[in-house]
Amino acid sequence: MSAIPGNTPAAKAIHLRIRRQDRPDSTHYWQDFKLGYEPDHNVVSALLALRADPVTVAGARVEPVAWEHNCMEEVCGACAMLINGVPKPACSALVDQLAQPIVLEPLPKFPVVRDLIVDRSRIDDGFRRVKAWIDIDGPWDIHEGAPRISQRQWSESYLYSRCMSCGCCMAACPQFGPHADFMGPAPLAQVRLMNAHPTGRYDKADRLHAIVAEGGLSDCGNAQNCVRVCPKAIPLTSAIGELGRQATLQALRDLLG
Repeated sequence: MSAIPGNTPAAKAIHLRIRRQDRPDSTHYWQDFKLGYEPDHNVVSALLALRADPVTVAGARVEPVAWEHNCMEEVCGACAMLINGVPKPACSALVDQLAQPIVLEPLPKFPVVRDLIVDRSRIDDGFRRVKAWIDIDGPWDIHEGAPRISQRQWSESYLYSRCMSCGCCMAACPQFGPHADFMGPAPLAQVRLMNAHPTGRYDKADRLHAIVAEGGLSDCGNAQNCVRVCPKAIPLTSAIGELGRQATLQALRDLLG
């Protein structure tokens, strides 16, 4: 992909406009910074360079910007933030492909801790609510004689296993946020993944009961923003469609006893 005009070596600078917030209960404010241009910067590496010399365009030396990062390989999801109005991981957001000034904001829909750091605990709460894991302890065989997974099923499930809990899908979802109880697309996609696992199927009914409760499947408005911003291209709306069919069949089983 070609560089964005105004964001080339000839520009000789990287302009960052960052929304800052000192405490969870304080008012946010904006600060502008300019860095010397270097090739192959991503947003995280630009923020690291800024940390070494946090001086605003106005010449004020300020506290370094706070943000999270870990893997630098678009695997952990920790560095997700709003970049030029779009939720995405900062490690894979290349400066040369972004219009300047590059506007950085904390991921929306989540409580701000400080600057670009947000509290993503609601994602974990959703995972716990739907039991998004596989129990390996129980009265069943999980080693010798355990059900095998076909290559086709493995390939389909792999699409959903790539979720890194970054929260981008939740940030883009109009039904998710402090105004609503909707658990969001990420936990729902994990239900699709766990219900397809041979051992995970033992808890399938419990998961389906969880997602038909308040704040579950029926709260999805089908805006499809989630699939547009998912950095791992997870077919989130396909998962939600499949879960609708699973939930209907489970309701019939419950009715018939």
